[in-house]
Amino acid sequence: MKSILLIGGSGFLGSHVARRLAAQGHRLTVPTRHRERARHLLVLPTVDVIEADVHDPVRLAGLAAGQDAVINLVGILHSRYGLPYGPDFARAHVALPQKIAAACRAAGVRRLLHVSALNADENGPSQYLRSKGAGEAALREAGAALDLTIFRPSVIFGPEDAFLNLFAALQRRFPLMPLGNTGARFQPVYVEDVAQAMATALERPDAIGQACCCCGPQVYTLAELVRYAGECIGRPRPIVRLPEALARLQAGLLELLPNPPMSVDNLDSMDVDSVCPGGEQLPFGATPTALEAVAPEYLGASMPRYRYYGYRIKARR
Repeated sequence: MKSILLIGGSGFLGSHVARRLAAQGHRLTVPTRHRERARHLLVLPTVDVIEADVHDPVRLAGLAAGQDAVINLVGILHSRYGLPYGPDFARAHVALPQKIAAACRAAGVRRLLHVSALNADENGPSQYLRSKGAGEAALREAGAALDLTIFRPSVIFGPEDAFLNLFAALQRRFPLMPLGNTGARFQPVYVEDVAQAMATALERPDAIGQACCCCGPQVYTLAELVRYAGECIGRPRPIVRLPEALARLQAGLLELLPNPPMSVDNLDSMDVDSVCPGGEQLPFGATPTALEAVAPEYLGASMPRYRYYGYRIKARR
């Protein structure tokens, strides 16, 4: 049994990591600004949800005290504009890892797991990827003071994802799918596979010092993923491929929305394929779950054949 500080534990990936680690008997502290947002974790017997601002260095140091490991899952997809990255990316992806490293050193916590992104690079094509690369660099500067493992997943899919569910929702509402960068390539990875990889890394000394890419078994273009999401809900829509200028105009307008589904920076990130280099798709020899084995169940949940999907999951059938 370990005591683990799980930063970002109330989010999509964090919730799966929390459930997996709790099932293994670990004690988890999950800080959140609003406890209500983490109410789904309150039923887990070894999870303690605490209202706290993890961006406060003093509060963060207090949370790290007495922990055996710290896991950072914090990530955002949109930011105000800036160079080399905007202030929101700087705060979440760069300054927070710096504060976490300092808190770990102050509390004497060596083990740190950090979720970055595939293609994270300080010289990458987008603000998002540059900030993720800078965050990795900030943690590596701690050197021998930290036993660090970095995870770099491709786009993550699962029942609560904001990727395939977005494309499904759009095709439920609109007759056409105007889309830019349709040839961008992704290797989607199942959220439970990433959670399992992180849980395994905590138990393996050979994971220390590694940067682990996480991908699924197959590569798809963006157009193929959008079309597949439409097929899963029984409403495949024609895809209208937009030239770059129109795609950037569309993304620029969409990013003005309160919760934007797309931004110009997202398009810039797609300039490099989100595909695992080499042959290994998951660390530690794990076998990745196929998209087709999971996505139809949760995307098509509103269709009659999936009406009892939730009950089947609970019954493990």
